[in-house]
Order: sequence, then structure tokens, then C-alpha cells
Amino acid sequence: MNLHENISLKQYNTFGIDVKARYFVEITGLAQLQKILELEAYPKKFIISGGSNMLLTKDIDALVMHINLKGISVVDENEDDVEIKVMAGENWHELVLWSLDKGYGGLENLSLIPGNVGTAPIQNIGAYGVELKDVFVSCSAMEIETGELVAFGHDACEFGYRDSIFKNEAKGKYIITSVNLKLTKKNHTLYTGYGTIESELKEKGIVHPTIRDISNAVIAIRQSKLPDPKELGNSGSFFKNPVISQKAYTKFIKKNPEAPSYEVDGEQYKIPAGWLIEQCGFKGKRFGDAGVHEKQALVLVNYGNATGMEIWKLAQQIQKEVAEKFKIKIQPEVNIIK
Repeated sequence: MNLHENISLKQYNTFGIDVKARYFVEITGLAQLQKILELEAYPKKFIISGGSNMLLTKDIDALVMHINLKGISVVDENEDDVEIKVMAGENWHELVLWSLDKGYGGLENLSLIPGNVGTAPIQNIGAYGVELKDVFVSCSAMEIETGELVAFGHDACEFGYRDSIFKNEAKGKYIITSVNLKLTKKNHTLYTGYGTIESELKEKGIVHPTIRDISNAVIAIRQSKLPDPKELGNSGSFFKNPVISQKAYTKFIKKNPEAPSYEVDGEQYKIPAGWLIEQCGFKGKRFGDAGVHEKQALVLVNYGNATGMEIWKLAQQIQKEVAEKFKIKIQPEVNIIK
């Protein structure tokens, strides 16, 4: 079973936080996962996958199970669409590149998002006008208590903005083992109007973009303002963009007419959290080895030896000052392990 003791988790989380796992095991098969879950000698268990959406603030006194299930297969297809099954341990961006090589559309706007496939439904990952739910069909998840595989259809996942049932009622009850996605083989729907994709394409002289052109544009944009976790520890966007009511928005925009905002449904408005943080003076600031990235205020970084608690304290200070200045609460997108 290759069970290890007192293993550093530094290489298993994109913040590069050096905490230890009391016990550690690599999961490469479903039968192995079921067997591990049945082990009564290790009642406390902790799941880790790509480690891209968590901040570890302390050692994990449990059996840490690293989900490393691999494989991509086609389960159904016709002239227009293809449904694929992707195992939870596959790297998300490598899946995007795989889909582009096959000529499959739907994931191009989600290029270069860190992490693995199994955690994508939990967060309902999204970027540049596209969310996972737009291509999601279903996922299989193993119930931790029973070891049984359960299928979750699209509606059962209760997707919301960076949200799903796996962050609410089903939190801590299941381990996602695979995800099914429906992608297009032709007549792709292209999303170019969000963010700076259009200007990036224009700069490259691309008038009729392909799905790969959009992916390349997204990659260029992300690389220009987001640090590579391999070079500078981070977890991408640390905070969600807050969504406020029409009443709150009216007050906010009157005091801050220059603020960017996006109408959500006519009654709510999304305010970029990065802008709020930048206005509070945090962009590019460093507090020991914990800091706020110089190009994107939404990204908290580990300059080398920051502890998870130091980064969390910085995050809390940012929340406090944004609330005081703008009367808006910003919430972590990252899962804080305390």
C-alpha cells in the first residue's frame, strides 16, 4: 500500500507551504481508494489533489490521500459533439491542450487554470466568460463513509458562482473520481468578448479566431499578470469577486464612479475584488514572505518561506480594510485548512 509517515506536503500544494502529513498515500486506482477508506486504523483522512485551491495553515494530523487517478476516454460522440470521461488526477490545463489537439471546443477559455480535474466541479472553475458547468455532464464520486460510487448529474451538482453542492451539503462526504464533459467537434461557440481576449486577438491580427487562437490569447493574458506557481507560490485568485444588490451597488457607484462593475441579472452587480484590494493599497505589498502580487491584487503569494497562517492573516487584513473602505465583504475562493 506504500503508506508513508511525516511527509512534507510542500510539493503537493501550489502555495508551496511546508507542512507535514502524519500519514500519506498515493491513490492510483478505485479499488485502492475503497480499501484505504475502509482502514479503521486511520479514522481521520484528508484528501488532496492538485493542491491549487487550498491554503494549508498547519500540519495535517491524518492520513493524507493524494488522488492521482489517470485516464481520458471518449464515452459517446456524434458528428457535432463528443462526451469524454476524465479521471480526477488529470491536470486541468493538460486536458485543455489535449482537447485542442483533438479539435474539441469548449475548454479554450479555461486554459492555464491550475489544479486537477477532480476539483474542478467543487469550485465550478471559470474564466473569461466560461464556467465548468457550461460543458459539464456528470461526475462520479466515491462516498467516503460507504466506499460506494455515486453519479452526480448536472442539476444535482447545484452549480453557482465558484460554488457547488460539494462546497455545501456534500462537503467532506465524497471524493470525485472522474468527470464527464460534453465538447463540440465543429461549429464551436466562441467567447471572445470577456476581459481582454478581443484586444489580444486584435493585437495579433486575428479576425476569425479558432479555439486554439482563443486558448493562446487566454494563456498570454494569464501569463502577463498571474505568476507561475512553480516559480512563485500562489493559488491563483484568492478571493471571489463580490456580488452586491442593486441598492448596495447604487450607493457604491455613487461614491466610486470610476469602479469597474458587471451586471449579473439586472438586480445584482459583480465588483472585481482585485480593484477593491488595489484601492486599499495592497497591490505589490510584501509582509515578510507573504505578499500581494505586483501585477494582480487578487493573487496572494508566498515569496519563499511564508507559513500558511501568515498568508491567512494577510488575507484577513485585506478583508477588513476592504469592508471598512467600501462596505463590501470579500470571501476567499481558496479553501482555508485551519
